[in-house]
Amino acid sequence: MQVEFHGAAGEVTGSMHLVEAAGRRVLLDCGMLQGRRELEARNTDPFPFEPAALDALVLSHAHIDHVGRVPLLVARGFSGPIWLQRATADLLPVMLEDAASLAESEAERANRHRDPEQPPQAPLFTREDVARVLPLLRPLDYDVRTTILPGVEITLRDAGHILGSSIVELWGSEGGATRKLVFSGDLGPKGTPILRDPAVIEDADLVLMESTYGDRNHRDRLATVAELGDVFEHAWRERGNVLIPAFAVGRSQELLYWFARHWDEWNLGRWRIFLDSPMAGRVVGIYDRHHELFDEQARAVWAQRPSPFRLPNLHVTASTQESMGINAIENGAIVIAGSGMANGGRILHHLRHRLGRRDTHVVFVGYQAEGTLGRRLVERAPWVRIHGQDHRVNAQIHTVGGLSAHTDQQGLIEWYGHFRDAPPLVLVHGEDRAREALAGEIAQRSGARVTLARPGMRCAV
Repeated sequence: MQVEFHGAAGEVTGSMHLVEAAGRRVLLDCGMLQGRRELEARNTDPFPFEPAALDALVLSHAHIDHVGRVPLLVARGFSGPIWLQRATADLLPVMLEDAASLAESEAERANRHRDPEQPPQAPLFTREDVARVLPLLRPLDYDVRTTILPGVEITLRDAGHILGSSIVELWGSEGGATRKLVFSGDLGPKGTPILRDPAVIEDADLVLMESTYGDRNHRDRLATVAELGDVFEHAWRERGNVLIPAFAVGRSQELLYWFARHWDEWNLGRWRIFLDSPMAGRVVGIYDRHHELFDEQARAVWAQRPSPFRLPNLHVTASTQESMGINAIENGAIVIAGSGMANGGRILHHLRHRLGRRDTHVVFVGYQAEGTLGRRLVERAPWVRIHGQDHRVNAQIHTVGGLSAHTDQQGLIEWYGHFRDAPPLVLVHGEDRAREALAGEIAQRSGARVTLARPGMRCAV
């Protein structure tokens, strides 16, 4: 068995790893690159393998940096089965259709301003491309060992990152010998509300592990939630507004969950709360359908109320006109909108409209990749560029890191520590500073051989 690394190998986005096992070719994830303009430009590059020669695709979860190039893969010749957890199969069409809509809008905007002598810009993929993906989906439940190809088996285990997120166990059998690869996908922190903790795995011949927060530990989650309440109180006293860039899957639902839990304590009834994302609204319905995947505490909450997400003063904005109408509100609004790294989506027009105001509070609740607008804002850039125009940043910027959907350095070390005999480890899905810090800690504690994945690198299992 061999693994070849083609994405999230030196950066956080673009997850894509090619496994050759039992004479078959299985791709793990097919994610979109996000961040710097030159990085995102690589999304249109030819794949470093022939898509038609792949035998199967396995998806760890529905975030765009793990699934965003699947329509492109199919458009360029892949026609095999796509294996994924059942909830991920429900989320995938929502995510990809939204990404296609954004790509089409961006291409249209670029073409309005292009030089007439230049060829028109085409979207990365279209909604028609997404429709061709859906018949290939093969949903699986957690913890069921499944033969996906002759000599190749997988089991999906709960990763605790978002609904349906999976750790992938993959076995390849050839010549009477079986080798096992474990791909962590994205691992959630222990104690994340709604979701169960990541599954513990003890056996592997090679481990591929994410390292997003490999160089730091998170604040206590409850202390972080209290900080969020303080931001709301401060903003209310200033007669201001709160903008929260948030991923439509995972973070938006967790925020609504905390709002429901702290409704009285934070006096949220006085606010107008907007979930400015039709996609996030659809995702709420998918979460409600899959409460069997929730942790024990969340299942108890769902047993008492049909859906804790549906707050009495929550407005889910469907149309662009409704979204633009929020800008007319002078004060007293909490707006949750995508994208989580502020590199696209409706949050951009809210930021463009309100960043210049001192009474605006912008709260970042997730990872901000290098090169994104979110990263520039959390690094306190005095000016930022949105849709071709420069904007002065007078707003108050808050980073609430303890709500991350990725586990921290200690959590990664603990998860890897459950493996017997310290199997070889390859770190993916992390910037070099984070990976180097994590590699040093794990090597010192366990004596494991730790490698940092690089694009095109091959590794034997």
